[in-house]
Amino acid sequence: MLPTLRRKLEALAERREELERLLADPAVAGDQDRFRAFSREFSQLEPVATALAEERRARDDLATADAMRADPELRALAEEEIAAAQARLDTIERTLMALLVPRDARDDGGFYLEIRAGTGGDEAAIFAGDLFRMYSRYAERQGWRVEVESANPGEHGGYREVVARVDGRGAYAQLKFESGTHRVQRVPETESQGRIHTSAATVAIIPVEEDGPPIEVNPADLKVDTFRSSGAGGQHVNKTDSAIRITHLPSGVVVESQSERSQHANRDKAMKRLKAMLAEARAEKQAAATAAERKLQVGSGDRSQRIRTYNYPQGRITDHRVDGLTLYDLPNVMEGALEPLVERLSREHEADALARLTEAA
Repeated sequence: MLPTLRRKLEALAERREELERLLADPAVAGDQDRFRAFSREFSQLEPVATALAEERRARDDLATADAMRADPELRALAEEEIAAAQARLDTIERTLMALLVPRDARDDGGFYLEIRAGTGGDEAAIFAGDLFRMYSRYAERQGWRVEVESANPGEHGGYREVVARVDGRGAYAQLKFESGTHRVQRVPETESQGRIHTSAATVAIIPVEEDGPPIEVNPADLKVDTFRSSGAGGQHVNKTDSAIRITHLPSGVVVESQSERSQHANRDKAMKRLKAMLAEARAEKQAAATAAERKLQVGSGDRSQRIRTYNYPQGRITDHRVDGLTLYDLPNVMEGALEPLVERLSREHEADALARLTEAA
């Protein structure tokens, strides 16, 4: 490991010790905001402290085994223990390197899932519905909560547009690489000739605004419209103009909410999503200098980028951002078995971040 990276690890260990002292300070304990922030940071640094402690034990074991080699009767045993200790050290070093990757503060939180039908007419809307079902099934497997905030159904099924909030620990971290254009190749249900068509839908993953400077919205910059709900939610949604559409005039961002009975509740939900979208735009602007270098383009805002193809005749799913990321397990993936894709994309992101970290050092 490079000396500069070793120093970064030592600085993190020192920061953890400092936080431990701060958390024991009565003045900090009496300030709930500071105590909560320090506790979260302390928890995030715990894996670094654990890995460094394991590294020290492995080095001690290596030194002990190396000393045993001087005894002819113990030399064979010493060589085995040296090999085992060295293997442990190699594994621990990889772990420590991964822990140096800058962490997105939004990773622990939830997100807004936006899916819109693209090219392909009715089939694109049906595919958008299939994608929503896929993500909902995955969320169910993770124990997350999914709540639809607005939906515009397609004529023959699926959705022209659907927006949902997904809440669960680490939800954003797992699905933040899903933003982009998803393409499907299959015989549409609406096609009588049996020809394979290509359709598309766009997916946007927008983190719920929790950390960072709060987004302030000037009421004068908002255009608020009410309308009659048309989505799921029971007969009551169609009786009053309770649905809300808010347009943020400076940015042109439009959000809707129609899942609640009351106009007030829908307005509150719409404002939360608007702030999340404006916060995401702010983060995109800050990351613009490096976005072009990132293969996975997290938060790049480029929803036109084709990231994945779902080929039904071959039962194949291919992610175009990572060489060799092709699975022949399409039926299970569409049922929510996204784990192989999520894990591979996370590893790819980590590898890219480590490469940049090493270059910077």
